[in-house]
Amino acid sequence: MATTEECRSALKKLSENLAQADDDSSAKGAAALDRSLSCHIRDLDTTFVGRLQDGRIEVTDTLAGPPREKAQIRLAMAGDDLVALVDGKLNFAKAWASGRVSLEAGFRDLLRLRTLL
Repeated sequence: MATTEECRSALKKLSENLAQADDDSSAKGAAALDRSLSCHIRDLDTTFVGRLQDGRIEVTDTLAGPPREKAQIRLAMAGDDLVALVDGKLNFAKAWASGRVSLEAGFRDLLRLRTLL
């Protein structure tokens, strides 16, 4: 089981990957979103909250339990799945389709985010 620190490191690596989005205009557009973000790690019952802004994820707080407020982009998964997704060992579409990963966002945001996933 991934630790809270390993999950924080995975989010940092994801942020770095977003910042390096190639010059594909659709990927740059998705990376340039400015939205509140929460990532609930189910097995740790911990939520990272912050913003997706300027092509980076900035984690501003770590909370015990589920998210307290509804972020514009909401992720939920096990810690091991977060680490595997960021490391490229787990396919996002398959994980989402099987229910291992939950992603909730507005329709337009989902369309823009799909270029990154």
